[in-house]
Amino acid sequence: MSDAPRPRNFLAEIVEADLAAGRNGGRVVTRFPPEPNGYLHIGHSKSILLNFGLARAYGGRTHLRFDDTNPVTEETEYVEAIQDDVRWLGGDWGGHLYFASDFFDRMYACAERLVREGLAYVDTQSQETIREQRGSFDRPGVNSPFRDRPVAENQDLLRRMKAGEFPDGAAVLRAKIDMSHPNVLMRDPLLYRVRHARHHRTGDAWCIYPMYDFAHPLEDACEGVTHSICTLEFESNRELYDWVLDHTGPWDPRPRQYEFARLALGYTVMSKRKLLRLVNEQRVSGWDDPRMPTVAGMRRRGVTAEALRDFADLIGVAKNNSLVDIGKLEFATRADLERRSPRAMAVIHPLAVSIENWPAGKVEELDLPWWPGEPERGGSRKVPFGGELFIERDDFALDPPKDWKRLAPGREVRLAGAYVIRCDEVVRGPDGDVRALRCTYDPASRTGEGAARRAGGTLHWVHAGLSVPAEVRMYDRLFAVEQPDAEEDFIATINPDSLTVAKGARVEPALRDAAPGSRYQFLRQGYFFADPVDSVPGAPVWNRTITLKDTWSARAREAAAAPRRAREPRREEPAAAPAAPAAPRRSRAEARAELRAANPALAARHAHYLSALRLPADDADLLAADPGTAAYFDAAIAAGARPATAAKWLLNDLAGLAGDRDLAALPLDGAGFGRFAALVDAGRLTPAAAKTLLGELAARGGEPEARMQALGLERREDAGALEAALEKALAAHAAEAARYRAGEKKLLGVLLGAVMREAGGAADAAQVRAALQKKLG
Repeated sequence: MSDAPRPRNFLAEIVEADLAAGRNGGRVVTRFPPEPNGYLHIGHSKSILLNFGLARAYGGRTHLRFDDTNPVTEETEYVEAIQDDVRWLGGDWGGHLYFASDFFDRMYACAERLVREGLAYVDTQSQETIREQRGSFDRPGVNSPFRDRPVAENQDLLRRMKAGEFPDGAAVLRAKIDMSHPNVLMRDPLLYRVRHARHHRTGDAWCIYPMYDFAHPLEDACEGVTHSICTLEFESNRELYDWVLDHTGPWDPRPRQYEFARLALGYTVMSKRKLLRLVNEQRVSGWDDPRMPTVAGMRRRGVTAEALRDFADLIGVAKNNSLVDIGKLEFATRADLERRSPRAMAVIHPLAVSIENWPAGKVEELDLPWWPGEPERGGSRKVPFGGELFIERDDFALDPPKDWKRLAPGREVRLAGAYVIRCDEVVRGPDGDVRALRCTYDPASRTGEGAARRAGGTLHWVHAGLSVPAEVRMYDRLFAVEQPDAEEDFIATINPDSLTVAKGARVEPALRDAAPGSRYQFLRQGYFFADPVDSVPGAPVWNRTITLKDTWSARAREAAAAPRRAREPRREEPAAAPAAPAAPRRSRAEARAELRAANPALAARHAHYLSALRLPADDADLLAADPGTAAYFDAAIAAGARPATAAKWLLNDLAGLAGDRDLAALPLDGAGFGRFAALVDAGRLTPAAAKTLLGELAARGGEPEARMQALGLERREDAGALEAALEKALAAHAAEAARYRAGEKKLLGVLLGAVMREAGGAADAAQVRAALQKKLG
């Protein structure tokens, strides 16, 4: 077993249970299976860290596998970029680099087997016709007229597909499962399609390619994967995943698929199609544009692999999808950069300052530490100080607000690491704009000598003649709204200030030779990264990774709403507005507690849920999160539901079905939900039937009992009906039953599902399993 830290999440619990039970021979093999049709994004980074982390913690291994089954969209460039990003994140696959194309021969052999056993057929209808015949959630599918082709004919057609006799779209191979299956994906899904396209690895050797749902489980099985971890959108695919493995095995180990919530991040899009559009329309400079959520873009912006790991730990591994506050990523990034970034000075928008009483021509070299708050870390550099300086244009105001702590006429400030200066005169241009400041300094106020000398605030600065011109790119969020995907056209939500370039910026001389990839905190400005692409020796280009926490920013925005003060206009191309103040982040539980503290009615409900209803603390906290949720839950209790049952089904199931909608917007009101929960309490619904009924009620409404009866979901204890369902299912799956009796015990799940479908989903699964095992002997 590895000494790596053990993760704490439901997937780790599954792995530990498997190891304790001796499953898979004690092996833990995970995989990261990207399609080579684009660059990885931050959502992929969560999956990479999860898969590699789990395997490392339990002494296993992780494979890197490219799911290259669509030659039309795949490129070698993407393969190389993905490997680079995975390595950068700390993923080590050792000798276990695979491609789906490594297994094309074995996949095809499995397809031939399915045809030979009467479990697959060639369909020569159009794609539109096949799609229509599959039906929908509330409409059963229709059998293809070619579903009962003889085996020999299907074998011939499949081989002719492979030989290239059919054009694209003229024929597909389909599994023969069940066109009335409640899971639409199980209605004779496509396994192979014709695609005459040159593959980046196999060239023109193949003109038929496996569909994802056929290739994915077979790749896992061929590689010996034990735990196939996917995001939640593949939950419905799991039944097909199991069907493919159960009908092409036996496999040892037999992979199992598990799902977790994908990363949805505010102010971000992560659809590859949309990211590709940004690139193709030149809305960004490329896949590695620092505003992109790609791993390559974040790397170029200066985000570290450690920050992404900290972010992944911060958000955890969940079972339900939710939108993650981008502030958590920013928090993790700042916390990481704070401890790794030496301090330096840069002036983005310079304003000239002349110190009138400074000795003419004198240059004083100040020895300033790289880590002013941590002297034990050591290290310093020489920074020239003289009579001609630059300060930040925003650090001066002609008519400052009351709490202004920067420079203004007649006011004093300290220049960081140097002296206290006073503004004596403002030099204006013909149009009244501020061109320069004339100041005086206090010779006895040098930092470390006259440090007790008080001043209004501390400003960063650079020497006018000895500082270095620099291009500074001020990056901000790419989108101006939290959920750009929710808009009709996400392009319309692009933040016009996501990038501003300050080409007139100046940096202290010590940064002239900063190597590409260097990181610094520019005092009072933010964290900056020497661009690894555009920087050249002696002339680094600086990318702002992220702003600092700046409590003054909020006051500056408030001031902008008031009558405009007489500050000079900028003549430089403006930098992006300072980011919102990074106040200490509250957890969601803390936010809910604050809301209750401000709402006595919610606080009383929360106390009632804990004391009178005896709900777990986490449930009570979530149910009293807002008045709408609490009112909905109270209505359910009033309608006769047991509190524990209503809480469980509301928090674990109904909340997910509601998605972004308020509970009040559902066609199922609180009282109706309570009557549903009462049916569960009365034992009239199996858990599976209850999930089906709740999904129907949340989508279409109706009276729970009437909908239960109409859908045939009420639990049945009729022994005769169960026996009939057993007989019918086993007759329809005689081949699987025979193989089970011959030793393929993994087919029990297939047969159990067949009986449950014959029983209409209303039978008790444990009772069905016991009866089925007895029947099979």
